[in-house]
Formats: sequence, structure tokens, C-alpha cells
Amino acid sequence: MASSCSCNTASAPAPAPVPATITTNNNNDSNNDHLVQSDDPNHPANLIPSLCAKFWTLGWVTGTGGGASIRDNDLVYIAPSGVQKELMRPSDMYVLSLEAQRGLADRRQRVYLRSPPGGRPSQCTPLFLAAFTRRGAGCCIHTHSQWAVLVTLLLEAEGPGRDREFRINNIEQIKGFGRGPGKAGNLGYHDTLVIPVIENTAHEEDLTEYLEEAMEKYPDTYAVLVRRHGVYVWGENVHKAKTQCESLDYLFQLAVEMKRLNLPWVTEIEEVKPRGP
Repeated sequence: MASSCSCNTASAPAPAPVPATITTNNNNDSNNDHLVQSDDPNHPANLIPSLCAKFWTLGWVTGTGGGASIRDNDLVYIAPSGVQKELMRPSDMYVLSLEAQRGLADRRQRVYLRSPPGGRPSQCTPLFLAAFTRRGAGCCIHTHSQWAVLVTLLLEAEGPGRDREFRINNIEQIKGFGRGPGKAGNLGYHDTLVIPVIENTAHEEDLTEYLEEAMEKYPDTYAVLVRRHGVYVWGENVHKAKTQCESLDYLFQLAVEMKRLNLPWVTEIEEVKPRGP
């Protein structure tokens, strides 16, 4: 039977997003390569490849997905797109000035101090910059952890009104999280950790405004989950960002297993008081 559909009535494809405008400011013939050259293993250009290689072994950045960015005062070092994260080198890094981005009218326009030849900048860049400018973070990590994705799917199954936050309490690993930017100390065993969830978009850069909205609504959070995608985690420095990312992934995995066993994530339990001398 002939199809009743006509090719003349086919809807036009959705327009592609406007790509980021990349303006590279080269002050010398070396493309400012000195910015990514150092013998110090803790230099951002060396540390990002080292961290991503470790994250790859955890399944956080497989298939070139995910990434990390480190801020060193005004300089921001960013892992590139489309590069196998376990094989990344310092020469693959992008570098930009945080202050130079403030005067740009369009968030898709960025000025890079250093760009790798033939490289492709990460679409995570504006989300990393949000962590630096709105939270004063020193490091931001983005993973495609399966446990993070599964948690967002479990929340989605709870239905509207119950799918916008991940909450868990009375678990020891919660102590790995700070109480919030500018606040002293970490969360306690009995505290409830709350991580907001935002919906995924077809293009990563388009997540930026939703991430920023979540930051405004949850001023004490150090992470935002992206449904069916992964998680963004930040901290005052690399150590704290990494600690919180590892702690969160532990809690996500635990939460998935708890759900399988019909165990609640939030409970009311009696606090055990210390015995006297």
C-alpha cells in the first residue's frame, strides 16, 4: 500500500544551536604554550589529565564524556572536548582569563589565552565558569557516572513534585560535604544532604541557565544532578571538589542499592549520645 505521507509536508529540522564564538588571544608565536608547561605535578595543566585518568578508571569520563576545570586565581584551565580523558596531555588544555569573560555580552562568546592546535573547546565551559564566578570555586568536576544517572531515573519514577531533589541522611559518608560556601565545618551524620536535579538539554551549553538557577535556589549545594546525564560537583580547591565528588558517587551507588532493597533514603533515627567518663 502506498504511504499517505508526502515528502513535501515533512517538517523542517530544528535549527542547530549557535556554536560558541572562540576568540583566541595569542601574544606570541607559541600560542602561549608556557601556560601549560610545568614540572610541578600540581600545576593545573598536569593535574587535570592526572585526575581525568583516575576518573576514567571509575567509569566517570568514558567515551570522551565528562571533564574537569581548575581555577588558578584569574586563569582557568579546562579539559578539551572529544579527547579520550585517560590519554589527555597538558598540551591538550585550554586556558582563559576569568576576568576577560566578564565583559562579553554573549555567554557563548569566549576569549581563550591558549588553545591547543586542532582542539575543540568543551561545551561544559560555561557551566564550569558558573561554579567559579557564582560560588568562588577553585575546581569543578563533571562526570557521567552511571550511579548519578540511575539516581535521577529513580527520582523521575517518583513522579512530578518528588523528582527535583536527591535527599539522604543518617549515612556516615555525608560528612564528606561542607555546610555551604562561606560556612565553617562539614555536614554531620544526622544532617540531610540535598542535591538539586535539573532536566537535561540536547546541547550541554544550554544547561548553564538551569544550573545557575539551581545554584540560586540551593545556595549551600556543592553539586547539581542533570537528569539522564550526570552530575556537576565543585569545591573551594581540587582536594575538596574531588572529596565531594567521590563521596557523592558513593552515596549515589548506596542509594541505588537501598532502593533495590526497599530501604528509605531519609530516615528518623534516635541520636546515640556519648557515654560519660
